[in-house]
Amino acid sequence: WLDAGYENFSIAVNVSAQHMQRADFIDNVRFAIEGWELGARCIELELTENMTTENVERMIATMQALREVGVHLSLDDFGTGYSSLNYLRRFPIDTLKIDRSFVNDIATDAGAASICRSIVTVGHELGMRVLAEGCETIEQIEALHRDGCDAFQGFWFGRPVPATQAEQMLRQRDLGERVRRALAEMPELEDSGAE
Repeated sequence: WLDAGYENFSIAVNVSAQHMQRADFIDNVRFAIEGWELGARCIELELTENMTTENVERMIATMQALREVGVHLSLDDFGTGYSSLNYLRRFPIDTLKIDRSFVNDIATDAGAASICRSIVTVGHELGMRVLAEGCETIEQIEALHRDGCDAFQGFWFGRPVPATQAEQMLRQRDLGERVRRALAEMPELEDSGAE
């Protein structure tokens, strides 16, 4: 996709605790980025909340090293695990992902709505981008948007697709962005009086 000229996208990769504990994991990530000539901005590593509670100091050091490589880190399924807020403030995380179990009931359950609102606030206060997972209705998206959520993912936007269909989506998005930029750069036409 990069060779075809598409930009401004990233691929999220789920990472297991076993990967993060391996001594060569950071070097493997670096070599993969360099070997495939990827910009590190194209890769987002998703960590689960539960795995961040194992050997916390080593996990923080690994996260910091990955950030130095340039990859983005996200904490997936936030709110369902056992990590403390004290750890959360120490993790060098770029994106905090609200678990779908809270998003699912946000429009009908005041408790779920309150938890989502709190996660957005905490994430922003810690300098993180907040993404809501599992968005399937416009009511969910509207509620999250009102609360300041930065990004959304879920079936309301689309279902998983094969790589060829993803490329078509990138092509359409790229074309739309180029048209918007071109229109924004066009000088306004003078009123000639013509209908």
